Amino acid sequence: MNRWALELKSDGKGHEVDAAQACAARESPAIFVWIHLDGREQDTLQWLQDHGGMPISVIYALTAMETRPRSEAIAHGALINLRGPSADEKSNGEDRLVSVRVWVEQSRAISVSFHPLMGIDELVGQMKEGRIKDPGDLVSQLAMMITKKADPIISDLADLVDDCELRIEPQHAFETRRRIAEARSDAIAYRRFVAPQRQALTYLAELDAPWLEEDDRIHLREAADRFARMTEDLEAVRERSALIHEQLTDLRSEQIENRALLLSIVALIFLPLTFLTGLLGMNVEGIPFAHEPWAFAGVVALCVAIALGITGWFAAARWFK
Repeated sequence: MNRWALELKSDGKGHEVDAAQACAARESPAIFVWIHLDGREQDTLQWLQDHGGMPISVIYALTAMETRPRSEAIAHGALINLRGPSADEKSNGEDRLVSVRVWVEQSRAISVSFHPLMGIDELVGQMKEGRIKDPGDLVSQLAMMITKKADPIISDLADLVDDCELRIEPQHAFETRRRIAEARSDAIAYRRFVAPQRQALTYLAELDAPWLEEDDRIHLREAADRFARMTEDLEAVRERSALIHEQLTDLRSEQIENRALLLSIVALIFLPLTFLTGLLGMNVEGIPFAHEPWAFAGVVALCVAIALGITGWFAAARWFK
């Protein structure tokens, strides 16, 4: 991701221009310039100080490492910080939502991101085709693009929880526990940024700015409403995940109790047999029928009868259910 700039020319389409020259021509009301900077480049801060022409607080906000979604009117412009899905397929959890910071004023927008944002190429294509003509169009389309890309991610989490609810069985308990723990962790991480994003877009939609037209405000309100729904979905995912985790814990406890009960039954069956065989196995004189040829078979038959009798009593008492 490199530094680039698009300028709206007289033909109504965006054309690539030099970023520094675009900033120098920002006073012209006939053009709209969108400049995008890579926050990972070492000279980004210096470039903003040299060419940005914005309050120093805005410069530091655009280059801050840790951010959260917000929008704020500052001087003659607005600072907007949003989070959207990362274009890096290897990212996961909280890293799947990366920040994009935008400074917007009458004829110019400067965006900064530290990681590739999914859908940014679509916005570039829209401006080159002439569908983005002013800062309001850019901000509203950016918000709508983020909701469009984020919605499937939240839906996949809900689908994962649905699948886990259908697999609450002993043979799938370990895998289900792992998957539901991941879903709950992701839901908590996403909600951290999705919830305040709704507030940021709602505030932006009500902002008194000349570059925001009524259709832009409608799109911003729609995006805010979709983020509100995503927040509710994430809350549902978190609560359902907690419930499934409790069910899995109860299932595991029940399995342990059943196995402990089975071991207890086996022990109770063999306890009198162990006593009998220990008693008859003492190396002393006077054991009845010790020298009879049928004595061993008789002891075995007695042990089998005792074992069957105890097992039958446990079965009648419903201990095996």
